Amino acid sequence: MASEQTRHKHFSMIRAFQLADLFTIANGFCGMLAIFEAMTFLSTRATRHLYLAAVLIPVALIFDVLDGRIARGRHAASALGRELDSLADVVSFGVAPAAIAFAAGVNTPLDQMILLFFVGCGVSRLARYNVTAERLSAQTGRVEYFEGTPIPTSIVPLGVLMLAFHRGSLYRVTLLGIEWHATVLLFLVSGSLMISKTLRIPKP
Repeated sequence: MASEQTRHKHFSMIRAFQLADLFTIANGFCGMLAIFEAMTFLSTRATRHLYLAAVLIPVALIFDVLDGRIARGRHAASALGRELDSLADVVSFGVAPAAIAFAAGVNTPLDQMILLFFVGCGVSRLARYNVTAERLSAQTGRVEYFEGTPIPTSIVPLGVLMLAFHRGSLYRVTLLGIEWHATVLLFLVSGSLMISKTLRIPKP
């Protein structure tokens, strides 16, 4: 009897997934592949791997946009889908950009602290969105605005970083005996904007 109930729970979980969730998982896969490529670059120093890692992040963004449109089009938005989307976004737009930056050479102790701050802001921003989404959508049935910039905006500092990498300089700075890279400030600003509670951006 217990075994039958367990199987029923498993089948219920499977039925709970929607078409949009496949695109969400593809988003997460792109982020994980980007991390793999960044790691491969560190071991081989073949720059094509780092460039491929960076390209995978916009691909992840495409899947992220599509999953939302499919869910709304099929009226299949759910709490499960929202949680799944946040988990995928943490990988693709939080951890992966930080890993790419580290692999590119933004890896002094201060750089690492700022990249950790960036990822922490991304995680905090997504958690805050999930717990407030129900309240924000109470009147209209949908979330009307974002508090803070959405985590996919991390594609901007990543793009600037890769441009600097391509040009051969990450703008290393030594200040008061502490070494860091000026490009890491882009991730500091990006993370800070994510957790801003005063910045409200209309949700498309």
